Amino acid sequence: MEFVIVTGLSGAGKTQVIREIEDLGYFCVDNMPPQFIQKFGEICKQTNGNVEKIAFVIDIRGREFFDHIDDILEWFNNNSINYKILFLDCSNEVLIRRFKETRRLHPLSYDGKILNGIVKERKKLEFLKNKANLIIDTSNLKVRELKDKIRQFMLGESVNDDFIVEVISFGYKFGIPLECDLTFDVRFIENPFYVSSLKEFSGLNENVRDFVLTKNESKIFLDKVCDLIDFLLPNYIKEGRKELVIGIGCTGGKHRSVAISEEIYRRLHKYEKYKLVIEHRDLNKNL
Repeated sequence: MEFVIVTGLSGAGKTQVIREIEDLGYFCVDNMPPQFIQKFGEICKQTNGNVEKIAFVIDIRGREFFDHIDDILEWFNNNSINYKILFLDCSNEVLIRRFKETRRLHPLSYDGKILNGIVKERKKLEFLKNKANLIIDTSNLKVRELKDKIRQFMLGESVNDDFIVEVISFGYKFGIPLECDLTFDVRFIENPFYVSSLKEFSGLNENVRDFVLTKNESKIFLDKVCDLIDFLLPNYIKEGRKELVIGIGCTGGKHRSVAISEEIYRRLHKYEKYKLVIEHRDLNKNL
């Protein structure tokens, strides 16, 4: 069983961090009183290994409960339980600005003065900061940079950089898929539906595919779209995105969108480091 304690100054980014850790497969609990951790660990043991990786956010919101954090660290050590402490720090100036932007009071600023609360909190957290496995100063970090640091801390050298590219064909008469990041309308291409020998087949059929893909406008469209994807992928990854969903739509989602999606999917295979997925959402609706 592995425990991760996320702590640090109020406003330093613990909420963002715990979300990222949760995405890495950890069972996460925010604002957990330290006294409950031992009992929670015993409950997790009863899951027969289904809950092995657990992360808690523990900070001064726990009030008097927070003072018992030393007891739980001692329990970890006495029971040879793996645990790591991640401490988030931040400059006073940035913290004050963040509190002013959110219009929230600092938990320890009883007199309404944010700086006084920050100073008290620093003193209260000093012992925990000294025990931390990693201290991250979020003062000037972008969200993407913070995510990278978290993933490196949690996974070490085994960071999985898989990026998912999904291509979805659909019919406009059934609505645009909500998950699409990019949506392209291919209804400008001649419709095989009006060719009697092709009408009953889908874009997966070789004759329908040839009919669609040999059109000059189809070739130009595919080249331009794939050039755009080539440009966008590294920039999406640089900004911390984990997937790109591309929607290709025609009237019914049976002929043109299916053929074009299949061709885009085929061309994307040059990106061996990305995970590729294709879905023909409305194909069975037409059948």
